[in-house]
Amino acid sequence: MMLIPCPWCGPRNETEFHYGGQADVSYPAEPQQLSDADWARFLFYRANPKGIFTERWNHQAGCRRWFTIRRDTTTNEIFQDDSHEAVTR
Repeated sequence: MMLIPCPWCGPRNETEFHYGGQADVSYPAEPQQLSDADWARFLFYRANPKGIFTERWNHQAGCRRWFTIRRDTTTNEIFQDDSHEAVTR
């Protein structure tokens, strides 16, 4: 079980959330100019790093708000701001 700290509701079980993917992905400036292959790369290919990763989450079973967290993908520790101090373990 992973506890995710919702900024509005506090720490909650991961089952209350929906994973939104990699954070800070810019939408293409002119999507109509993309080939099908380029559009598929934009939609489906994301970084999958080992270590700290910035991602989007939606608290579906709570406040229903979107927020961004930094999570270590090897330990599932969640970090606040730019520190390396874990919020949850």
